[in-house]
Amino acid sequence: MQVMQRDDVADMVVQWRRERPDLDSSPMLVVGRLFRLAEGFDRRLRPPFAEAGLGNGDFDVLAALRRAGEPYSLSAGELSRTVLVTTGAITKRVDRLEAKGLVARAVTDEDARGRRITLTPEGVGLTDRLMGVHLANQDRLLAPLTAKERDALAGLLAKLAAEGE
Repeated sequence: MQVMQRDDVADMVVQWRRERPDLDSSPMLVVGRLFRLAEGFDRRLRPPFAEAGLGNGDFDVLAALRRAGEPYSLSAGELSRTVLVTTGAITKRVDRLEAKGLVARAVTDEDARGRRITLTPEGVGLTDRLMGVHLANQDRLLAPLTAKERDALAGLLAKLAAEGE
């Protein structure tokens, strides 16, 4: 039998049950832990990106372009929808990445006002290297779970995500 360690979220739930027994504080056991995990995962996943000189969200842009397939190019609007941030945030990230030589901007054929953002060969190489590191780190974070538990958790999170849309 596997025993779960006590955590801060469980302590909060116990305290709320004592202070407000009229309320069901059990959702905190899931939502509170998800927030704590997300913050902790982010903190532990970020170092390789920082070591590569990337700011918050920069790798998301590189990865979106790389996933797009050759010629590794998207418009700012497409990037915005893929990365789930505003076009203004995309512009700032692309500015940083362009200054590092990892992406290039070009005028679109369809609209002289539009711009395509494309990974440079240096950007492809860095993205491919960091993606391997990133996936290994994610695997390490999930190491306490069996393959069956990972699959079950992935399914449950997908169900919650679908309800939230």
